Parts: sequence; structure tokens; C-alpha cells
Amino acid sequence: MGYKVVVVGATGNVGREMLTILAEREFPIDEIAAVASSRSHGLTIDFGDTGKTMKCQNIEHFDFTGWDIALFAAGSGPTAEYAPKAAAAGCVVIDNSSLYRMDPDVPLIVPEVNPEAIDGYTKKNIIANPNCSTAQMVVALKPLHDRAKIKRVVVATYQSVSGAGKAGMDELFEQSRNIFVGDPAEPKKFTKQIAFNVIPHIDSFLDDGSTKEEWKMVAETKKILDPKIKLTATCVRVPVFVGHSEAINIEFEEEISAKEAQDILREAPGIMLVDKREDGGYITPVECVGDFATFISRVREDPTVDSGINLWCVSDNLRKGAALNAVQIAELLGRRHLKKG
Repeated sequence: MGYKVVVVGATGNVGREMLTILAEREFPIDEIAAVASSRSHGLTIDFGDTGKTMKCQNIEHFDFTGWDIALFAAGSGPTAEYAPKAAAAGCVVIDNSSLYRMDPDVPLIVPEVNPEAIDGYTKKNIIANPNCSTAQMVVALKPLHDRAKIKRVVVATYQSVSGAGKAGMDELFEQSRNIFVGDPAEPKKFTKQIAFNVIPHIDSFLDDGSTKEEWKMVAETKKILDPKIKLTATCVRVPVFVGHSEAINIEFEEEISAKEAQDILREAPGIMLVDKREDGGYITPVECVGDFATFISRVREDPTVDSGINLWCVSDNLRKGAALNAVQIAELLGRRHLKKG
């Protein structure tokens, strides 16, 4: 027996990726529905590469009664309206927006990191998916934290434009084309030109000078991994279509060598270690696109602290940062709570 699964926001980048990954991983499904706003009603949606298609349904008229799992990729506004309705109808919501992440009654899950926390989903029938930049980072931090206990993390992110949705990807493409032909490259989605540039600003600014994206990395890491970890982040948008990169500096309570860190990461779930100290012996964003793994490279000791490690972390943000993690949560939910057959 399989599950009855709804993908909400099915016509967006993440929603389409959710459908693709459900098909790729052969998630046990008896029935699937694609749901989005009224603008997308009637559009034909592919169910991955299965050859199956479905008509997108209007969320305003969709009844969640009798459905097992709803994967939400619709943004905070629609989620605030429809996720509680789905949850009240008995359908477990796995939400990709930021709306419920810091709700104490909603578990924030990365399956390789804190699978046991999913047991708290029954309080609201809702599970939160973390921010894309947080998700890949904590996958890297978890096995090292288990071994040597992390005191402090300093991270700089290099985040692709797909993190800002289709409009962000379109803007990078259009600006790049315009620059080549000598036309103006005026910013619309972003605050400054993104083509051939980097922008040290993601999400809104807070009173302390940090951005909300940077705050999310701090707050979510504490909730998922350990509230005692000190973390500071600088989040930067870069002219890459898909794939987030992070330069991570980690300070530990216990001594750990680069060799031991490499050995730990090589065996850790969800991680692919590619770390040859030679030209090209590392992974870049274009190489991670379409892959399930979080890639780690450039592992080396930091001589400026008693026990420190630097590493480079790359992952497909539409996958591990969003759709893949949501599907993995659904798989975990099935194993622990919604067993069928």
C-alpha cells in the first residue's frame, strides 16, 4: 500500500522538483495531486519522468480530507491559510516556507541530523523544512559535532539565484544577455545587478545589521543541532543558477585533525567527500546540480584556533535545500509513524 500525496505549489521550481524526486525515489504513492493557485488551474504537470501527467487543481477548492501527506512549496502567505486546514483534515503538512520553522510546537527536520524530533509533529500535524542554506550546512556539521562538539561556526554563503525563485533565475539570464549586447541591466528582483556581480544581501535587514537569511541560519542551526552552538553568517547572492556553496569555519571543544574530519565526513549519511589537494579536486555548484548529496571539499585545519577546521560545502539548493529534504521527511514520517501495509 502507498500514500495519498498532495504537492502544493506544484507549478513552481520547488514544487516541480518535489514531483521529480518523489518519482526518482519511488516514494510509495497510491494517488498524487498537483495543487496551486487559481492562476495555474488546469495546467498539465509531469510526474517526474514516469510519463504520467496530471491537471493542476485550484487550492481554493481542494479538499485535504482523506489525503495522507501534503508537501507545501507555496510560500508563507498561502501556507498560513491552507496548511492549518490540511492539518485539521488529518493530512500531515511538510512545509518548505519559513512560516513554522521557529514554532516550538512544529519540528524542524533534517533527516540525517535530527530524525527523532519528527515525533513531535502530532502537536500541529505540521513539520517544517529548514532554510536551504541551513539544511546543507547542518548535514556537514552533525557528524563532526558528534565527535568533537562544536563551539562556534563562521560561515559565508554563496547562494544561487534559484533560491529567489523563477524570477531570480530569469533576471540573471536576462541581465547576462543584455550586458553582452550592450543593453541596460536594470535590477528588478534583486537590489543590485546580479549578472557578473555578487550581492551581500539576502532577505530583509534586521536592526542589528544582519539580514533575515543570516538570522535564519543561526536560529535554525540552534533548533536542529544544538542551542549552545555559536554561529555567525554572511549570506551572499551570486550569479549561479542552481547550487549553493558555503565556506565554513568550525571551532571545536575537542581536538580533531583534518584527516579525522575527512574520515568522519566520508562515512556520514548524505555526504559525498571530494577532497583532492590538486587542481579540480573539489566540487563546484555546476557539478552538484541534480544530485542528492551534500558535497564537502577543501577540508583543512585552521591554525588560528586551538581546534579548528575549514571546509567547503556545496549542494543543489532545489534538492537538499528544499524538495529532497521534504521528500526525505515524508519517507521518515512513513517509517516512524504512517506505516502502510
